[in-house]
Amino acid sequence: MGKLSIREIEEKIIAEDRLDDSFIELLAKDERKGVQQLLKKWHRRKEEEKKAHEKYVLMTNYEKKYRNLGFQHIAGIDEVGRGPLAGPVVTAAVILPADFYLPGLDDSKKLSEQKRDEYFEILQSSAIAIGVGMIDVDEIDRINIYEATKKAMKSAIIHLNVQPDFLLIDAVKLNTPYPSEVIIKGDGKSISIAAASIIAKVTRDRLMSDIGKEYPEYGFAKHMGYGTKEHLAAIQQFGITPYHRKSFSPIKEYVEK
Repeated sequence: MGKLSIREIEEKIIAEDRLDDSFIELLAKDERKGVQQLLKKWHRRKEEEKKAHEKYVLMTNYEKKYRNLGFQHIAGIDEVGRGPLAGPVVTAAVILPADFYLPGLDDSKKLSEQKRDEYFEILQSSAIAIGVGMIDVDEIDRINIYEATKKAMKSAIIHLNVQPDFLLIDAVKLNTPYPSEVIIKGDGKSISIAAASIIAKVTRDRLMSDIGKEYPEYGFAKHMGYGTKEHLAAIQQFGITPYHRKSFSPIKEYVEK
């Protein structure tokens, strides 16, 4: 073991997904502090990988349940943007292959922007089908946010290029031709709904960033239209934009002044 430098050990640990038990034993006996630090880091990484795998397996239970009942194209459906003061509500429907595996996939709110972007690209290339629905602020103001969310979800289903035979829906009951199950906080319990949450979140965030370029003084790329202190201050100073929801407080009270 003395023939291997700490850098060489680190390169071996990084390059190899699995390490022989004998090699791990040699590392454990190595008295160099740097080696012990590398070993601790490796054990920590493996523990994180194990937890991610276990969580992923748990999040496949709904999909397995309905595949065992004969359903093949199970679409997970989720929304992003019910609460903001500005911007559309965006929904996604995602059908994943039965053998899809992406440990770490979770509710988009629990992931970093970098991870969301990474998973977004993987889903775009790996999903059987992806549909996106979007309802703009004028319609949100006209029919209310709950009805707009349901309409956007139905639109996402329609935009799937493969017809689903079962729906897993996050927290919203829909009237559709398909059998379904509504799951409260489903984006943390079903891989299909988690996938939909990522597609919807990244799609909406990118749109809000584009709107932010049109109206840079509002900081849309930072808060995505939510009612932050910065956003409310910008409304007081500059007024509202065409992307603000006039039926939402405090926009509603601002308009009525």
